[in-house]
Amino acid sequence: MSYRKRHQRRHAGNGRGRIVLVVVAVIVSTVVIGALSAVGYVIAIANSAPDISRLKPIDKGATSVVYAADGSRLGYVQADTIRTPIRWDDMPIDLRSATVAIEDHRFYHHGGFDLSGIARAAFKDVTTGKPLQGGSTITQQLVRNLYIKDPKRDLKRKIREAKMADDLENLRTKSWILREYLNNVPYGTVDGRTAVGIEAAARVFFYKRAKDLTLDESALLAGLPQAPSQFNPFREPNAALQRRNEVLEAMARYHLISPARAAAASEKPLGIRRTNLYTKKREPYFFDYVQDQLIQRYGVNVFRAGGLRVYTTVDPKLQDAGRRAIAGQLNQPGDPSSAIVSIDPHTGYIRAMASSGTYNDRRFNLAAQGHRQPGSAFKTMVLTTAIRQGVDPSSTVYVSKPLALNVPGYGPWRVKTYAGTYGGAMNLVSATLKSDNTVYAQLDIDVGPKEVAKTARLLGIRTKLDGIPSEGLGGLRLGVSPLEMASAYATLAAGGMYSEPRAIRRVRFPDGKVDDLGKPKRKRVITDGEAYEVTKILEMNVQRGTGTHANFGCPAAGKTGTTDNYNDAWFVGYTPSMATSVWVGYPNALVEMRSVHGITVAGGTFPAQIWHDYMTTAHVGCAQFPKPTQPAKFSAFYGKYSATGRRLGRGYNYTGPGAGGNSAGGGNYRGYDPRLYAAPPQGPPHVSPPTGGANGGGKGGGKGGGHGGGGGGGHP
Repeated sequence: MSYRKRHQRRHAGNGRGRIVLVVVAVIVSTVVIGALSAVGYVIAIANSAPDISRLKPIDKGATSVVYAADGSRLGYVQADTIRTPIRWDDMPIDLRSATVAIEDHRFYHHGGFDLSGIARAAFKDVTTGKPLQGGSTITQQLVRNLYIKDPKRDLKRKIREAKMADDLENLRTKSWILREYLNNVPYGTVDGRTAVGIEAAARVFFYKRAKDLTLDESALLAGLPQAPSQFNPFREPNAALQRRNEVLEAMARYHLISPARAAAASEKPLGIRRTNLYTKKREPYFFDYVQDQLIQRYGVNVFRAGGLRVYTTVDPKLQDAGRRAIAGQLNQPGDPSSAIVSIDPHTGYIRAMASSGTYNDRRFNLAAQGHRQPGSAFKTMVLTTAIRQGVDPSSTVYVSKPLALNVPGYGPWRVKTYAGTYGGAMNLVSATLKSDNTVYAQLDIDVGPKEVAKTARLLGIRTKLDGIPSEGLGGLRLGVSPLEMASAYATLAAGGMYSEPRAIRRVRFPDGKVDDLGKPKRKRVITDGEAYEVTKILEMNVQRGTGTHANFGCPAAGKTGTTDNYNDAWFVGYTPSMATSVWVGYPNALVEMRSVHGITVAGGTFPAQIWHDYMTTAHVGCAQFPKPTQPAKFSAFYGKYSATGRRLGRGYNYTGPGAGGNSAGGGNYRGYDPRLYAAPPQGPPHVSPPTGGANGGGKGGGKGGGHGGGGGGGHP
């Protein structure tokens, strides 16, 4: 190679190297400048925080008013009525330790804010898409409750809050901060009033002074502030018990008590005792629900300051209609309870949230807080999943027959009909109208239990689902509330548009500012064509399936549901303008409803009749369901368990015409071995406990079983 060429190559190499260095320098400079800018931004915002030494705690005490949708007053909110500050010496050591263990275990080691906790919370915020959740220390929470008036959740408030928490730690001792926190943190809403501070909480939940609290009682109360409504022991005793034991485990883990003391305390019952701290209000169940929503949105500080005018979505006329419909069917001593929820599918407004019984007899909100097995009413989630996957319900065929399956990944699963008779080969339309468990069990496995759970979440189910086969038949581990079921069916009524349920339309603050919450928060989750196909089948179900007793003469779609042993019965349905769920059962125990007024209670009996009587009054107009703008598209479906297009039994092929339509036997099918199934009519379906498995059956829903089993299988 000549000298000239070597010189040119060396020059080119040096040029490329310089370019790389320039690029690296630019990147490094950009990062440094960005980091410095971010630091400067944080410092600037922090410096704008007020001097906490010059601030006075926000004034507590006022009266807020809550109104119904028609402008009538539901009642007053008494601010600071249940609050009695106490001395540090009157706060038991176990109570202090329990609070620190579950809320801020590094409380005695940080200077007001915990960088590691903020990092964990920030990571969770990014991964879940929920802004600015968690990561606050006890000091930050105290600052927020007593010194920050702005109810908004944004980055600037977080930065100022951290700065003020740091300043407060320099001004006050840890004992002072923890004492003030325990005197001002909200512990939950009971009888329409919020227990603020540990003394009020001790009186409300245990009817005793805070200084007399035992270890297990202290642990229960310490676990409430994170989610007072969710862990309220009067409403959610199982969740409260689990939360209390989590607190005890944390205390032992951080060496605040011995493992032996934690174990002994975890064996004790809740021991709660109701007091008479109660003020009567109209629609007290809905009132409590609204009150919890206010605290969750604005914090106890704004709520407690009072002076609010709260305008809600509930219609008193529909409330009365719901109670009349329930009383018209269940009016004898010893009858089961019932709850009813109505949602406007186009806004998400909760129009009714009513139940049987009185607030004096039961504080538990059956409509919003009650979680029970939905039975076959959950088959709608399976049907919707199939249609989302392009499965044609009219031409997809399964054989109704006893099942003894070993489902890969889930274990053994036995499914049969309660009467021991089966409908034979039928399409999904007929299987829905008959509420056939064996067909839906096979369909659930073919479309995928995880996909069914995903569809349920899209439609509006917010209780945690496990994605196991038995869920498709209504065997949910944690059950589901009437509010959630109404919300999910409302999505179908709205043509696949989910609207977040809303109880509050707007809030007017003392300074005249208005927070307008009435704008619907909507999201398309399935196409209107997919929703329409589900609606067509559920409309047929009201006309000639298991839901005929719900037919009130106008276009309506719906599904019945009854659980094993007849512990719970449902009817969930909708018109173009309203979605309504009805639940019937005994709230305090799983009681078999085999003889109520001389009949066995199933979804097609009292729930459907209550729905009929209520909707006769509640419905507006008699409109048809609108045609879709994007019709659903179907293709041939060859599921592992489907009969369509594959050989069955002894090599016989399906040769029958069409899909079986509406004939009693599920259609005209030739070539099947008649010994594979019994002649119709089909009895009510029943899910038997599976033969085994690693994990037990579902909560509140029956016996035994592996993942494929669970409890609470679907009846019609």
